[in-house]
Parts: sequence; structure tokens; C-alpha cells
Amino acid sequence: MDKRTNVRPAASDGAAESRVAKTTIAWRPILAVIACLSVFDVTLGLTYPLLALLLEARGVEAATIGLNAAMMPLGLILSAPLVPHVARRAGPWRFTVGCILATASLLLLFKLFASLPAWFVLRFLLGVAINGLWIVSETWINELATGSARGRVMGLYATVLSLGFAAGPFFLLATGTAGWLPFLFGAACAVAALLPLALSRRALPAPAPEARSSFRDFLPKAPTLLVAVAAFGVFDAASMSLLPLYALRHGLSESNAAAVVGVLIAGNVFLQYPIGWAADRIGRKRALMAGCAAATVLGSALLPAAINAPGLLWPLLFLWGGTAFGVYTLALAELGDRFSGAELLSGTAAFSAVWGTGAILGPPLAGTAMESLGPEGLPLTLGLAFAILTVIAARAYGFRSPSSR
Repeated sequence: MDKRTNVRPAASDGAAESRVAKTTIAWRPILAVIACLSVFDVTLGLTYPLLALLLEARGVEAATIGLNAAMMPLGLILSAPLVPHVARRAGPWRFTVGCILATASLLLLFKLFASLPAWFVLRFLLGVAINGLWIVSETWINELATGSARGRVMGLYATVLSLGFAAGPFFLLATGTAGWLPFLFGAACAVAALLPLALSRRALPAPAPEARSSFRDFLPKAPTLLVAVAAFGVFDAASMSLLPLYALRHGLSESNAAAVVGVLIAGNVFLQYPIGWAADRIGRKRALMAGCAAATVLGSALLPAAINAPGLLWPLLFLWGGTAFGVYTLALAELGDRFSGAELLSGTAAFSAVWGTGAILGPPLAGTAMESLGPEGLPLTLGLAFAILTVIAARAYGFRSPSSR
């Protein structure tokens, strides 16, 4: 590794990725960080429907509820450039503990200060706190994973993260939305996330004090990866928000409209490890990313024909969700292949910022397209985002040197 830049030296694509030394994988700390994030993600999965339902019960308009939800990705975007610097100054461990405790405290403050203006501020701060944990934790996972198994590790991480997020709404069924119980449960989950992390604290990577890399310095170094994460951000937020509405406008029942999101998430859960395994086995993450992007475009094109054909719809949604999320899994894996140390921390922060940008832009763009063009504006918007990525990823893979991608 070139210690002057913290960028792993490039060789020919494919060959470089397949010739990584097969060292022992540090599974214990990797699983500890993944367990921390999965427990923490239960909190997020519970928070989204909880706050939306409480605002709706107060008679708040849907547009305002959506704007309030957008405060969290806005917190991600604005805090991302600051996280690498603050994490290095405070130390990754203390910084992460602070982010987890801040998240737990903010959840309790939602109950204490129930006014709508206060919730806008708290939702923004929640995004800031969550962002710090995500950036440092994803950096730890990528540092701990070896190149020969990084795709599988990232696939496992994406799988468990999706499971944690999907579990949140089910816990809400048990706690209900009234009173303190859902907020106390969410805060308890956030604090409980510290336990697996504390048990493996000594095995977590230490920062390299001599290395420095700013958020701004990283941005031009991996444009294809940043486009991939932005496209996934558009898909993630727009599909979660508008896919049930798309189904309803095509005449599906409310239960089936809710099920379309569940099947989409199931694809996220079950296909990430196989995608990561394929990346490790084939050794061509960029080519596989272009393939996943193209498959997502195909899924977008087929959705209008499959929406009223159950035998086609459910397998299509499963594969569509898996390939779209697979782009993010592969982007994380390649980020770890190419960068380390301070560069990796800055790159993970850049990923967070561009995902947040896509998540903010995706729902209003797709919603406007649906109003202008009818329901098919949703798959058209999602397909267009991934068509752009397909072209960029294919061009970067085929015509540019690996060091410039």
C-alpha cells in the first residue's frame, strides 16, 4: 500500500482484484460491528413509521410529513464533510459511542418536545448522529475485511442491515405508538448496540495519525462509485415511498400494495451475500456493478407489464430489489479494495453524502414524474437513474484504467 496517498496500487482490472492474498478474516470484530449496526438499525426501522403515524394523527399534511422525513438525509449530507475530521480528533471509538448515546437521547427528546418545529430540528440532528455511526462503522468493516472476502463481508453486512431495518416496524406493532414505550424501546435498542462493539473494542482498527484526507479531496477520485451510490439513494428512497402508491394506482389491494415493498426488501436481504460471493469469485466488481445496474434498468422496464400479473410481479420485485441494492454492496467492496486509512474514512463519508442527496431528490423527482406521466413515471425515473449508471460504469470498466475509476 502506498502510505503517501492511502490508495492501494492499481493493477489490471480483474487480475488485481483476484490476486489478493487470502489472509485470515477477522470475523469476530467484523461480526461485532455488523451486530452493532443491525441492532441500531432496528431503531431506525421503528422511527420512520412511528413519527409518520404520530404526525398524521395530529392532522399534519402529507407534504409536511415528507418534508420532516427529509431532515434526516439532510443531516447526513451536511454533516458528512465534518465526520472524518471530528472522528480523527476525538478517536473513532469515543466518537462512535457519542453518536450512539446522542441517538438514544434524541429519541427521548422527540417525546419530550412534541411541537412540529422541534421535530424538524430533532430529525436533522438524528441524521447527524446516525451518520457518524454509519461512516465510522462502515470504515471499520472495510478495513477489517480482506480483499479475497470483501465482497462476501459487504454482502453479509447489507443483508443484516436490511433485516434490522425491516424488523423495526414489526416491533412497533408490539409497542404501539402511544405513550413513552416506543421511544424508550428505540432508545434501548440504540444503547444495546454498544454491547457487541464493546466486546471487540481492542480488535477495532486504530486510526493512522500521520494520514490526512479531506472529504473534498476524495470526491474526484472515485466518480463512478459516487454515481452508483447516488443512483441507489434515488432508488431506495423513491421505491420505499412511492411503490405502494404505484401499486394502488394499478388497482392492487392495500395489502398487496404493502407487500410489494416487503418483497423488494426480501430481495435486498437474500441476494446481497450471493452478489458479494460472485464479486469475490469472479474478481471483477466493476463489471458486476454494471451488470446489476443494467438488470435494475430491465426490472424498471418490465414493471408496468408485470404489475397486474402476480406470477411475474413477485419474482421481478425480488430480483429488482436485490440488483439495485447490489450496486451499493459492490460499491462499498470496491471502495475497500482501492482505499484505506484516512482515504477510506473520507470515501465512506462521501458515500453517505451522495446517498443522502439521492434520497432527498428521488421521491420528489419520481412523484413529479408520476403526476405528469401517470404511474409509469416511477419506474421511468428509477430506470433512468440506473441507465445513467450503467453507461458510466460500463465506460469506466471498458475504457479507463482502474486507477482513474
